[in-house]
Amino acid sequence: MREKSKWVLLALAFVIFLVVLPLCINPSAEFKGTDDAGSEVVEEIEEGSFEPWFTPVLERAIGSELPGEIESLLFCVQTGIGVGVLAFGFGYLVARKKYSSQSEKER
Repeated sequence: MREKSKWVLLALAFVIFLVVLPLCINPSAEFKGTDDAGSEVVEEIEEGSFEPWFTPVLERAIGSELPGEIESLLFCVQTGIGVGVLAFGFGYLVARKKYSSQSEKER
């Protein structure tokens, strides 16, 4: 096995370890997002003092809260767009470097 492959496998093992470790340390913990955590803390400190600044656009359009599945779908779409932009940027940088070195060799 090549040296580079060993490092890749070692890095993957480390990432898996970092993901599994919190689950092994505290299996009964609730791992939830931070979307509403701030408002919950403010409500605990001073009852009724938290007032949202705005209502989400889609929530106003349909007149009620979005179902959890729709929120997850929109979050995944947003993530996909972000990953696409990053992948395009990295691909562009790699291709620019690759093709600029080839054009210098031809000269």
